[in-house]
Amino acid sequence: MKVILETPRLRLREWQPDEGAKLAEFLGDEQVMYAYEGAFDDEKIADWLQWNLESYEKFGYGLWAIERKEDGAVIGECGLTLQTVKGRQLPEIGYHLVREAWHMGYMTEAAQAVKQYAFETLQLSEVCSTVRDTNLASMNVAIRNQMIIRDRFIKHYRGIDMPHYLFVARRP
Repeated sequence: MKVILETPRLRLREWQPDEGAKLAEFLGDEQVMYAYEGAFDDEKIADWLQWNLESYEKFGYGLWAIERKEDGAVIGECGLTLQTVKGRQLPEIGYHLVREAWHMGYMTEAAQAVKQYAFETLQLSEVCSTVRDTNLASMNVAIRNQMIIRDRFIKHYRGIDMPHYLFVARRP
């Protein structure tokens, strides 16, 4: 298991090919995935896992499993992916967290560490987070990660037009 980075409470590591059930704990949860218009089914979860494994190979990064150090539990994912926004490919800090771990500061801790990794290790000049306009919790994570809104755009997903905000942080 390749560990990418650690924080005081968390370990971020690559997903393994047999960890679809761990992903399903949050990607399969209606409440966690409300900004995507509902939970992912088994096929979509398998595709998501494969997308991450391929991203590690192709780019050297992707969304990473978040393990809580105190008990080794996988509580979500956070990492970097490439997102297309208005025709531009942008490195995005993305994240999902099991409901039981909400409101404990884990996601802010993970997202801040990923931003630091993007700037210091990968030498990226800029990172973003794309957040649906109804997802206040994710907006708050982006704000706590010292990101500012640069733009607003529409994502088309599951046949729905979804307004999103583009939060951006630049390397100091």
